Amino acid sequence: MSVDAPRTGSRPERMTAHEVRQRLDHARTSRLTQLQALDESGQGADEHLMSVQKSAIERVLKEIDDAFARVADGTYGTCLGCSEPVPPERLEILPYTPCCVACRRRAAV
Repeated sequence: MSVDAPRTGSRPERMTAHEVRQRLDHARTSRLTQLQALDESGQGADEHLMSVQKSAIERVLKEIDDAFARVADGTYGTCLGCSEPVPPERLEILPYTPCCVACRRRAAV
C-alpha cells in the first residue's frame, strides 16, 4: 500500500507522503536541537554521558535520513526485516522506524 493511499474512516490507515516528510522534518529538527543543546552545555558535564547521548542522537538522525530515502524510493512503511507493512500506529510514534515491533525485538536479541 502506498503512503499516499486515500484516507478512509475516522483514522487514517496511512499518512500521505507530505505528512510523512513533515513528521520526519520535525523529528530531524528536534534531534538537531538536542545536539546543539549538548554542545552548548559543554564544560562541567559528564563527558562520557554526553558522548553516549550524542551517539544516540546521531544514530536517530541517520535513521531519519534513511526514512526520507525510503519515502523517495517508495518503500516507506514496509518492514525491512519481514517485508510486511509496518503498522500505522507504530509509524505515528516513530515515523523513521525501519521495521515492525517483532523484527525490532528479534534484532535486539
